[in-house]
Amino acid sequence: MAVDISRFIKILKHEVAQYQVPVVDLLAVQTRSPFKVLVATILSARTKDEVTAAASERLFKVAPDVEGLDRLSREKIQELIFPVGFYKSKAGYLSRLPKAMEVFGGKVPKIIDDLVTLPGVGRKTANLVRSVAFDLDAICVDTHVHRIMNIWGYVKTKTPLETEQALRRKLPRKHWKEVNGILVAFGQGICRPVAPHCDRCVLSRHCSKKGVTPRKIKPGRS
Repeated sequence: MAVDISRFIKILKHEVAQYQVPVVDLLAVQTRSPFKVLVATILSARTKDEVTAAASERLFKVAPDVEGLDRLSREKIQELIFPVGFYKSKAGYLSRLPKAMEVFGGKVPKIIDDLVTLPGVGRKTANLVRSVAFDLDAICVDTHVHRIMNIWGYVKTKTPLETEQALRRKLPRKHWKEVNGILVAFGQGICRPVAPHCDRCVLSRHCSKKGVTPRKIKPGRS
């Protein structure tokens, strides 16, 4: 089954518009601060959006910029960001971030190869920061994007990195910046990793459902 990816994205863009805006995107709109977007993105890994939002707010009240962050001890950062996932490791990343940013004049770099030199920043985070903070073309591939693109049969890949490389070759550039936000919302709400809501999916009739076991619906329930 051929995948009309532009049609799929258009349909989902309308569908997820009613969903809550991811905290990283919200910060970008509210502050336009690459530093805050970077920090919030680091905090958001393996963490629910509401927890990330609360932790970011606490931290930014004390450290609204890299200079403020540099004045905090690792223990204080740990206290402020708890209970985000892996908060001890993330506190370590953030405590080392100001020193690492000195190479770039204390600024958040825009280039992927520069971003991934920062503590706690992998390709997923780097692409998200480049896209959200700087409004530059980048494909952020997390587990949702990797999983859903394979479910659709649009790519046949084994890892998020392979998916990113495949999408760079195949996905129309006009969709690069938006695809992550759309598929993350869709993956959290409908196309879940376990027992996805195929019965409520607007793409169900067009989806190849590769490797998917839809949830079982009991009579009289939805």
